[in-house]
Amino acid sequence: MGHTYHCHYTHVVFAVKDRMPLLSTDIRERLYPYLFGIAREHESTLKIAGGTTDHVHLLVSFPPKIALADLVREVKAGSSRWIHDTFSNVPGFSWQEGYGAFSVSFSNLEAVRRYIENQEEHHRKQTAAEEFIALLKKHGIPFDERYLWK
Repeated sequence: MGHTYHCHYTHVVFAVKDRMPLLSTDIRERLYPYLFGIAREHESTLKIAGGTTDHVHLLVSFPPKIALADLVREVKAGSSRWIHDTFSNVPGFSWQEGYGAFSVSFSNLEAVRRYIENQEEHHRKQTAAEEFIALLKKHGIPFDERYLWK
């Protein structure tokens, strides 16, 4: 797409099914580089990945020809397969259906990067569920709490 210019960053959040605390430090240390590779395979740039034992945050940039839903589907499917293949001690692992996606302005990139980088510290004060609801509210996204954790 010559003559097409874009600056599109998105903060993506998705959780382990039933918010099970299955992402140990060892898994996360190996998972994040794997997620960078999946993004690269789909012509996207993962700026940072972070999270805790039950969810993941990504700051990603992708070209206009890539649909966000397709990218997230590939990241979740590929990483789920990788976790099953690499960590046999985590049987039944799967990601929760759905995800949250929040636009990030160029001027706010560093703040979002720091936020993702400091997830462990952040979650000493707030649960993942409280965090996700706060993100939805901050971005003016309507939701029905009955469907958030499916």
